[in-house]
Amino acid sequence: MRRFLLGIIFLFSVIPSIAQETVADDSTSVKKKSYIRMLHTDVTRFDEKINPDAWILVGDVRFRRDSMYMFCDSAHYFQKKNAFQAFGNVRMEQGDTLFLYGDYLDYNGDTNLARVRRNVKLIDKNTVLETDSLDYDRNANLGYFFDYGILSDEESVLSSFYGEYNISSKTALFTDDVSLENPQFRMLSDTLYYNTGNKIATIVGPTNIYTRDSEVYSERGRYNTSSRHAFLLDRSVLYNDMKNVVADSIFYDSAQGYSEAFGNIVYNDTVNRNMLTGEYAYINEIVDSAYVTDRAVVVDYSQKDSLFMHSDTIWAVSYNQETDSLYHLVKAYHKVRAWGPTMQAVCDSMVFDSRDTCVTMYKDPILWNENVQLLGEVVKIYMDSTSIDWVNVINQTLYAEEMDSVNYNQIKGQEMKFFFKEGKLSEMQVIGSVEIVFYPLDEDSTYVGMNTTMAGSAVAYLKEGQVDKVIVPKQSKGVFYPMSQRPADKRFLDNFVWFDYVRPTSKEDIFNWRGKNAGEVLKVIKREKVPLPTLDRFKKE
Repeated sequence: MRRFLLGIIFLFSVIPSIAQETVADDSTSVKKKSYIRMLHTDVTRFDEKINPDAWILVGDVRFRRDSMYMFCDSAHYFQKKNAFQAFGNVRMEQGDTLFLYGDYLDYNGDTNLARVRRNVKLIDKNTVLETDSLDYDRNANLGYFFDYGILSDEESVLSSFYGEYNISSKTALFTDDVSLENPQFRMLSDTLYYNTGNKIATIVGPTNIYTRDSEVYSERGRYNTSSRHAFLLDRSVLYNDMKNVVADSIFYDSAQGYSEAFGNIVYNDTVNRNMLTGEYAYINEIVDSAYVTDRAVVVDYSQKDSLFMHSDTIWAVSYNQETDSLYHLVKAYHKVRAWGPTMQAVCDSMVFDSRDTCVTMYKDPILWNENVQLLGEVVKIYMDSTSIDWVNVINQTLYAEEMDSVNYNQIKGQEMKFFFKEGKLSEMQVIGSVEIVFYPLDEDSTYVGMNTTMAGSAVAYLKEGQVDKVIVPKQSKGVFYPMSQRPADKRFLDNFVWFDYVRPTSKEDIFNWRGKNAGEVLKVIKREKVPLPTLDRFKKE
């Protein structure tokens, strides 16, 4: 009978809480605090020994506050405090999209804060948050955990030691040992925002993204986990196959395997020990190619002395990557200027082919090695593993060696071959229509005189960067002039120009294009192919 009376008293005591949710005056409606409503229980009792301030509810317990329904096996209901504690099979439901499960719930109707513990699972449509301790602020529609949690949607799994999930904006903020993973990538960070609606992860701290073929490091940016598009800022770094690119900003499509970089770009190949720099780059990791423009520079640091080369555009690509015939092409165009401590060059365009380790310079090429200037229609530079091996100059060739401010050793011909030893010219071979102006020296490095020669071919040997000896066929024609009797019209070959005003003077000077003066550009000579011989007996009569 006592339990029955307590139950009647309990029911009558909750009726006012149901009726007093709002009150109106003559002018406006004032919203009062919302009370917890007890909808059902199998058993109601009161036990001062257990808790003098609580009604004890047992069996199929149901509560409601506004649009939220709450269920449990048993509960302690604190009517005066507008709160309750729920035990066993705790479930909160709001509409048909939001569900919250756990073993224990402490809910305060005044603050609208739910504390759920042990085996906690929050389900928001296709998003599931699992943890052992979750506080859910219904006013802010925000759930947050502080003892490790896992958030998963249709594509990805996000985990960390502390995190928040905003049900209204579908945005999660995870901090402290953050991991975001799906079959296509893995992202590790100390702080990360993730939107389960648009699948975009926002990077706000040190973050690494690992895919099958690449790695990204960024401290600010966005990554769309569905499209696998990354927008990276603040000098982010993209790594791929021993190459890396850093720039002010990078767009990276990891699905299609390409990236675009903007502002102060450095693309570094650590295997071949060279790098590309510029203001814009397009990089395709599938075909292993890079296109750089706007103050484009390639830096080769594979040798003792680095070489810096600038042109309007630099393009590098690898071919036959999956075969034993892998090779690389690097193309630079236009207005090519290169500088190194001992070697400088200018031309309109340049190509490097790894198949023969040859650098080919086109259109008014000039090459300098210390006090020597080489030029022709085409210059081919063949490299060995450490330095220049030999150089081939083709058509309208000129070798000029500065002896002093007025005297130059000069050799011209149809073709020249130069051989290097320890980075310095050691031997040259000249073929076809050879003309020579040569100043031999005595033992005291004093001029003996001036020697002019015309020959079909010649071989010259160099010592300490100067022509030491010239060998020509016996039938060659030559004249020797004492220094005081040199004819003015014989001192320079007809194609001689000293292009010191064009020569790059430093790695900064490669950006300052200076073309040849009018009238000093090589003449364009059209050369027709010799027709193949035919046999008349095969012709029809």
